Amino acid sequence: MASTNSWTVEIVSPVAAPRLFRAAVMDWHTLAPKVASHVVASAHPVEGEGGVGSVRQFNFTSAMPFGFVKERLEFLDVDKCECKSTLVEGGGIGVAIETAASHIKVEPAADGGSVVKVDSTYKLLPGVEVKDEITKAKESVTAIFKAAEAYLVANPDAYN
Repeated sequence: MASTNSWTVEIVSPVAAPRLFRAAVMDWHTLAPKVASHVVASAHPVEGEGGVGSVRQFNFTSAMPFGFVKERLEFLDVDKCECKSTLVEGGGIGVAIETAASHIKVEPAADGGSVVKVDSTYKLLPGVEVKDEITKAKESVTAIFKAAEAYLVANPDAYN
């Protein structure tokens, strides 16, 4: 029986926590195809209005090892810039992964910027081994926040 594993990554940003959370988490389905079109071909809400229980789908380019993911928002506290989501379809679910979830918290930093903390837990299907997927996952998450950061720095009036 496979055990539950996890990984964590922290990302420092000069962008204030509320702006980065809104852009890179809450509205990423809108922003990603614009600022990360080399990875995210399209994205859209599948059900819900963005609150707990909502499901979003991200469709990827050939840069990713899978065509799409659907994620469900399980917990949301916009004031604390925190959320939890579960992968419900795609992204290796049923092929290599039994379950996967992420907890994202964007905290204010003393310099006016922020620190993003992402904790991801996953359970592999029996017989599946992780090689460099964790490193790739951390790089992908970091790239998401850095793409949103670059957009926000270039567009200081966006997501205020």
